[in-house]
Amino acid sequence: MKLSVVIPFYNEENMIQKMYDELVKEINQITKAEFEIIFINDGSKDRTFERMLAIAAGDSRVKYISFSRNFGKEAGTIAGLEYATGEAVILMDGDLQHPPAMLPQMIEAYEQGYDVVSARRTRTGEKRHRTFLAKHFYKLANKMMDIELMDGVSEFRLFSRKVVNAIISMQEYNRFSKGIFAWIGFNEKVIEYENQVRTVGETKYSLKFSLNYAIQGILSFNDKPLRMCINFGLFCLLISLVYVLWTFIQYLVVPDSLVSGYFTTIFSVVLFGGIQLISIGVLGEYIGKIYYEVKKRPHYLVDQTNITVKGEQNDD
Repeated sequence: MKLSVVIPFYNEENMIQKMYDELVKEINQITKAEFEIIFINDGSKDRTFERMLAIAAGDSRVKYISFSRNFGKEAGTIAGLEYATGEAVILMDGDLQHPPAMLPQMIEAYEQGYDVVSARRTRTGEKRHRTFLAKHFYKLANKMMDIELMDGVSEFRLFSRKVVNAIISMQEYNRFSKGIFAWIGFNEKVIEYENQVRTVGETKYSLKFSLNYAIQGILSFNDKPLRMCINFGLFCLLISLVYVLWTFIQYLVVPDSLVSGYFTTIFSVVLFGGIQLISIGVLGEYIGKIYYEVKKRPHYLVDQTNITVKGEQNDD
């Protein structure tokens, strides 16, 4: 049995060696499987790639792919899946917040017949504001999407070869991996683990990044925001008609009481102007996604790699 472990890195010069040491310590104890380790250098500006090359020079199991620039984590994920040759592929982050010690449990579940094994972290010890935002994001996302996202489940997963092939077949440019993993289905098992605190460096997932990623996810898997704009527009139209009717009746009953008001005019202009701008913005987001999709640009460009052939796409 051959297994592939895919780990994207971005500016992790102080973490990559530690991550490798912890990973190797675990996989060396798993004698029933042959491993390949695929490191993705996502355009790092520090010495991450230099240290990646040194690790690969000392361990033939280590393969590397270095992008021409920073394409983002989604590009690193799909690249690792496309190049992996194992009958099953494990995705992990390179900051040790996805503990390698979970690998034996995940492999055991795979041997039991599960096509997807997802690691779900508890939020114990996490900053309160991140827990609060994550909790409410998943509530909102699950109400708006046609799929269900599980709180605490990230990209730390094991996929069988047929699942990997299914993911690779989805070649949309605007990728939201959590949504894709939920959409494809297949037989899944969830294993929980305790939240791991990052010990070296700083997280690359700022509040701004997390917010943009959340918006990307919501827009990628449904058209409900467009329908909400339509419904909200109809609601505002109804309010306007009621207001006009009320004003007309007031004029008929007490003609002298109706005085053109500055507040009413400004309120109406600001309200409906804001609604129009929001609606145009939502529409623009979808049009922008179509624009990038029709260009059919690659998800990434490889600068250097020691992999000669991409993974075999068969289900055997």
